[in-house]
Amino acid sequence: MARLQDERDGPDTVVERFHATSGRVSGWLALVLSSLVVVAGLAYLDDGFPPWVAAAALLVAVLSWAAMLRPALWATEQHLVMRNLVETVHIRLAAVEELAVRQVLAVRAADRRWVSTVVGRSWRKSITAGRGGGEAGGAREGMSYPDFVDDRLHELVDHARSAAGVRPGSREQLALPDAVRREPAWLPIGLVAGASLVLVVSFFL
Repeated sequence: MARLQDERDGPDTVVERFHATSGRVSGWLALVLSSLVVVAGLAYLDDGFPPWVAAAALLVAVLSWAAMLRPALWATEQHLVMRNLVETVHIRLAAVEELAVRQVLAVRAADRRWVSTVVGRSWRKSITAGRGGGEAGGAREGMSYPDFVDDRLHELVDHARSAAGVRPGSREQLALPDAVRREPAWLPIGLVAGASLVLVVSFFL
């Protein structure tokens, strides 16, 4: 029996979220340590604590959050969404020409290469990964998480291509409208710019 269509379902309904395979621990560590330096700088500013040190720590905290903690990866009914440092990229699944999980996730669409650092293999594993990987075969016992993501994304892309009636690399696929949509991430851009300005001003205090 077919699933009843929920009124909340639609092209932007999230069907799969992929968790980060690295960078989160070091990101949180850098954020906490730099935040402590900022707090110490504000507390001991009148006692001769260098303002530029606190300002630099603030910039490091912002960059740690934006570069290592903010990035995310998920798939909706129609798109693969990559949230990166300065933008969020929506890639139409049917428009994906090829993809692979190596040290990072690399996706080719609209004649360009798009990268997400959320999921990746170590350098050694990315070299030894079999070329036959990426065929949608479903979860297998003992499968690593990057392998699962690779298989799952290929499964979603194959389904989207079939629904759109296109083949990878075909003229029909390249002609698909709205293959890639990019949205600037104004919050991290603004925070990085603000923290950089504070650092510059701190040298004159």
